[in-house]
Amino acid sequence: MRIGISTCLLGENVRYDGGHKLDRYLRDLLGKYVDFVPVCPETESGLPVPREAMRLVGDTLNPRLITIDTRIDHTERLVNWSRQKLDELENEKLCGFIFKSRSPSSGMERVKIYNDKGHPVPKGRGIFAGMFMDRFPLLPVEEDGRLHDPLLRENFITRIFVFSRWRQLMEKGLNTGMLVDFHTRHKLLLMAHNINTYRELGRMVARAKEYHPDELANEYIDKLMTALKLSSTIKKNVNVLHHVMGYFKKELSKDEKQELLEIIKNYSDSLVPIIVPITLLNHYVRKYHQAYLEEQVYLNPHPMELKLRNHV
Repeated sequence: MRIGISTCLLGENVRYDGGHKLDRYLRDLLGKYVDFVPVCPETESGLPVPREAMRLVGDTLNPRLITIDTRIDHTERLVNWSRQKLDELENEKLCGFIFKSRSPSSGMERVKIYNDKGHPVPKGRGIFAGMFMDRFPLLPVEEDGRLHDPLLRENFITRIFVFSRWRQLMEKGLNTGMLVDFHTRHKLLLMAHNINTYRELGRMVARAKEYHPDELANEYIDKLMTALKLSSTIKKNVNVLHHVMGYFKKELSKDEKQELLEIIKNYSDSLVPIIVPITLLNHYVRKYHQAYLEEQVYLNPHPMELKLRNHV
C-alpha cells in the first residue's frame, strides 16, 4: 500500500529553515505497513534549503504564494510543478496522502491567507494540497496535526486500508460477485459510520445487474468513501456491537451474555476503549466458528500493532 506524505514528516531536512518535522508514529510504526511516497513541493519545484519563508496572500479562493520579505511570487512555479507531479502520482496508485499542516504548499485546511492589510484568515488550502484533493477526491487525506487526535487517526488509517482493498479488487477486474463479497465484508464497518449509506449501498448491490459495471464501481466507491469520512461514534459502535452479539444468541451461555453486555455498557459509558468489547467478540468468533463474522472488516480493520482502537 503506497501512501503519499510530506517529506519533512519523515525527518528529511527540507523545510524553509533547513529543519524537519519528523513524526515518529508515522515513520516508525505506520511505516511498517505502508510504502511512503515522499513529496516536498517547494524543494522539488526548485527552491533551495534553507529558503525565505512564504505565505498565501490575497483572495481566499485563489491566493498567491509570496515570500514574506522580498515579496517574490512563486505561485506559477508551484502550480506548474504540481500539475506535472500529479500526473506522476497518478501512476503511483496511492491509497492516501498525509500533508504537513499549516503549510502554504501542503496544508490540507485552515491555512492562513493574508489580506492586503496583513491580517490572516485561516480558511485556505496549500496550493499543492488543494490541487491534489481536487485531482483525487476519493483518496483519504489527512494532515499531521489532526492525526494526533486518536479518533481522526483511527478513521484515516481505516480508510486507507479500505481503499487499498478496493484498488486490489479493481486491479483483478471487478465483477458483480466480487463486489457482493467486498460489500458483505464491509457491511458492519459501514454500519458503524453511516447507517443510511449502509442501506443505500445494500440496495445498489442487490440491483447490480441494472448498472453498467463502470458506473456501478464509481458510484459505489464514491458513496463508500464519503460515508467512511464520518466519525464512528460510541453510539454508532454500540449499535453495531449489539448487532454482532445477536449472531451468538444460540451459542453464548447466560454468563457469557451478561459479561458481554457489561463490557459493551462500560464502553458506552467511556470506561473502556472499544478494543475491549472487540477483543471479546473476536474470541467468540473463533470459539464458535462464526464464519460470517470472521470475514467482517469491522472486527479487524487494521493491524493491532498500530494500537488504534486502544484509545477510542
